[in-house]
Amino acid sequence: MKLSKEEIKHIADLARLELTEAELKKYGSQLSEVLTYIDQLKEVDTIDIEPTAQITGLENALREDVKEDWDKREVEEALSQAPNLEDGQIKVKRVLDNN
Repeated sequence: MKLSKEEIKHIADLARLELTEAELKKYGSQLSEVLTYIDQLKEVDTIDIEPTAQITGLENALREDVKEDWDKREVEEALSQAPNLEDGQIKVKRVLDNN
């Protein structure tokens, strides 16, 4: 599937990428090749194939969360490494706007 230069620019804009003309040509060509390969995969008959997420039998290894208290020395050591403390807690920069 060959993409036009305008389509490649549009995709780059959606991804908030500022690409040079050389990059547009290079990545556009690569993306077109990927889409051509995907078109080939669409031709495979999968009517009688059961959907499969993975085939190895792996399962998530979960464990129960357990709260472990630190002794006073461990707490003091951890807090001593913080760049900024306020009322015995680590103070960090605001990460959310009030807007």
